Amino acid sequence: MKYKRAIVWFRNDLRLHDNEALTKALQQTDEVIPVYCYDPRSYQKTPFNLEKTGSFRAKFVNESVLDLRGSLQAKAADLVILNGHPEKVMVEFAEQHQVEAIYFSQEVTTEEQTVEKSLEKNSWAKGIATQGYWQATLFHLDDLPFPIPQLPEVFTAFRKGCEKLSIVRQVLPTPDRIPYPTAIGSIGEIPSLEELGRENPVENERSVLSFKGGETQGLQRVAHYLWETDSIAEYKQTRNGLLGANYSSKFSPWLSVGALSPRWIYSEIRNYEKEVEKNDSTYWLIFELIWRDYFRFICKKHGNKIFQLSGIQSDTISWKQDEDAFQAWAAGITGIPFIDANMRELNQTGFMSNRGRQLVASFLTNDLQIDWRWGAAYFESKLIDYDVCSNWGNWMYVAGVGNDPRKDRYFNILLQAKNYDKKGDYVRTWIPELAKLPGFDIHQPESLSEKMRNSKGVHLGDNYPFPIVSFENWS
Repeated sequence: MKYKRAIVWFRNDLRLHDNEALTKALQQTDEVIPVYCYDPRSYQKTPFNLEKTGSFRAKFVNESVLDLRGSLQAKAADLVILNGHPEKVMVEFAEQHQVEAIYFSQEVTTEEQTVEKSLEKNSWAKGIATQGYWQATLFHLDDLPFPIPQLPEVFTAFRKGCEKLSIVRQVLPTPDRIPYPTAIGSIGEIPSLEELGRENPVENERSVLSFKGGETQGLQRVAHYLWETDSIAEYKQTRNGLLGANYSSKFSPWLSVGALSPRWIYSEIRNYEKEVEKNDSTYWLIFELIWRDYFRFICKKHGNKIFQLSGIQSDTISWKQDEDAFQAWAAGITGIPFIDANMRELNQTGFMSNRGRQLVASFLTNDLQIDWRWGAAYFESKLIDYDVCSNWGNWMYVAGVGNDPRKDRYFNILLQAKNYDKKGDYVRTWIPELAKLPGFDIHQPESLSEKMRNSKGVHLGDNYPFPIVSFENWS
């Protein structure tokens, strides 16, 4: 069917390359109006009394929207900015401007799907068609070798099935021009962080990377990591690093807002393998993209279970709700340097390494035995690269209520520090005050001074190398 005029509603797909909703709209419509809507619900507090979208991610989203608008303007179009509930203001805008159809990317979790269903209902009531497309994953939903209800609960089975029986679809081209109705002009302004109720975060010189949102920056990051530095060729060996820009790809912030397509990254890796080198490291980055797919499909299979205390398991675990211990964990003042360093990096930059995320999550859930959802919600608020499926899926996994076949998985934090921060460089980067303690060795608990050991706070017991110390000593 051919429409005279349609909206492309950009959500977590803030790009022009490999965008099926945009591609289909251009094929089926005479005029296309790109729209982005700032939903106030995304900037409210969560049930855990945390900001749903923290300052780092809010800034990154704004930069991505601004970049998208610039890219559209370069294609003779523009980006309409709306404020309000999309299911209401989008339909009102469509009715005012004689729009016949709304194209959008489909999501899998409850809040987003509720908006989709309400949008469809309100649109149909006005005689406006809707078209949703699956495009957030490497493997398309329709190409999986198993139906969602029979999706394997173990990642290895999922990966092997997809690698053997599924295909990765071809990347859709970036349009040369977008037929935007000139009579509409430029509508709406991108709100400032202050208008969104957020502070402008100060860039930290210790940050692993100066993350800037937008498709342009995302494409440049891929080019840098693959073609300019060949860092991908050593990815498997360096991926557990903690310091520096290139120990890992760091594509996740752009993937989280859809400024990068996983299929496009895959195609670039395959090109790199053909033109430069194919090894375990190039495969391992594809392996990580498959992990990302897996959690999205798991969320589709299990729905709201991923947000429940028991996760997707039926076993009941006794979780603590110790607010003092949780706040110490969140602030990076547990007294355990390796944990505290990672949490301080997160709080001050919006980013943390994959190794760090596993360890701080394990410490909160396995050592402190605190409700894992508190940690997941805290990451949701703080992470610049927050992705609902990867975040909650990984937290379930570490907490033993998800897809880990080993439910007793445990990380020895002191041993992990010795393995991944042998010289203590990472800890000293984020807790420089430790260097001032005479004779202090981050790997030897007994070297902690009596002053620190006796400082006020909650002691975790003889099995823990450090007490939870006070803000006075560690702030």
